[in-house]
Amino acid sequence: MNTKNIILNLIGLKCPEPIMVIRKTIRKIKQHETILVLSDDPSTKRDIPYFCNFMKHQLIEHFTHVKPYRYLLKKGIV
Repeated sequence: MNTKNIILNLIGLKCPEPIMVIRKTIRKIKQHETILVLSDDPSTKRDIPYFCNFMKHQLIEHFTHVKPYRYLLKKGIV
């Protein structure tokens, strides 16, 4: 399967902008494609896992012990 991997550099954006950009981007990709999110906003530690759970996307990995925070998301079933 040929999948597309997108990198979103959201460094400098503050809540609610990171989630808004992620949501807009995830709508445009195909199911099972991935997005690597880079962020320095502490609210993403809470917001991104909640967003993935609520919208049925998969949070594959997350590294939040140093900035920039990194989140690997896979688009779920729409």
